[in-house]
Amino acid sequence: MTLTTHGIVGGAIASLLPTYPVFGLCLAFASHFLLDAIPHLDYPIRSASVNPNIGARMRYDRALMADVVTIGGDAALGVVLAVALFAARGSPILVACGAGAAMLPDVLQFAYLRFPCEPLVSLQRFHCWIHTSRRMKRKPVLGVVSQLAFIAVFVIAARAAAALV
Repeated sequence: MTLTTHGIVGGAIASLLPTYPVFGLCLAFASHFLLDAIPHLDYPIRSASVNPNIGARMRYDRALMADVVTIGGDAALGVVLAVALFAARGSPILVACGAGAAMLPDVLQFAYLRFPCEPLVSLQRFHCWIHTSRRMKRKPVLGVVSQLAFIAVFVIAARAAAALV
């Protein structure tokens, strides 16, 4: 899933549990792995320095800059949309932290590439194990539409759940 999808889901989860913020952030973090188990489309990582499947030495080149812009924009969009969609229910800071917590496992993959020690080794092993092997590389339109549909359904469900609480 894209970081935007992870961020929106994590922000929604955190907004639903404002009286238990630590629990909400833990659930937001855990949601990352559940979402990665669903078949989805990932955008390509251009830099071997950032790609968790390669983990090459850090090389400051155009590929890295392109990835920084793509990944940074994706993460920022996830936080902004999560706050815009769910901050009315709770603290914008809590919603933003929930979005960040849901994206954190991908950040920790990068940390693992640089510092392959526990607990990052076990977390990376789990992340790779749970991540679906069924990708939508050859079906990019379906991949984008399915993530947008997933976001829409999740937003509607989260708003319905918030109305009940």
